[in-house]
Amino acid sequence: MDRETYEKGRQIRTAVLGADYVERAAANADEFSQPLQDLVTEYCWGAVWGREGLPLKTRSMINLAMIATLNRPHELATHIRGALTNGVTRDEIREIFLQVGIYAGIPAAVDSFRVARATFAEIEGD
Repeated sequence: MDRETYEKGRQIRTAVLGADYVERAAANADEFSQPLQDLVTEYCWGAVWGREGLPLKTRSMINLAMIATLNRPHELATHIRGALTNGVTRDEIREIFLQVGIYAGIPAAVDSFRVARATFAEIEGD
């Protein structure tokens, strides 16, 4: 593991998803899942999200489209929160999911809107 890349990833992951989320993920990791947490932190958040080629807002927008297309509702809710943190507006999220409907199918868009509405409601209740 490259410690510098890992630490950069931990910082970006915390900035985007929040300290509570990152601490909970670390606390829930066990001997079986710890290597996955390390990989996600170093490779995903450090090596890729940590690159300077795209701003975090753009990375969040791309992630929303891909995760919606892959129909991963739990990850989608997490990344909706992160996208809002990175400056993506609710209107932009709506437009992303409309685009998903055209290119990935209406069921993917319907589920994405459903997850987004529930996530927005949770945020408003926080």
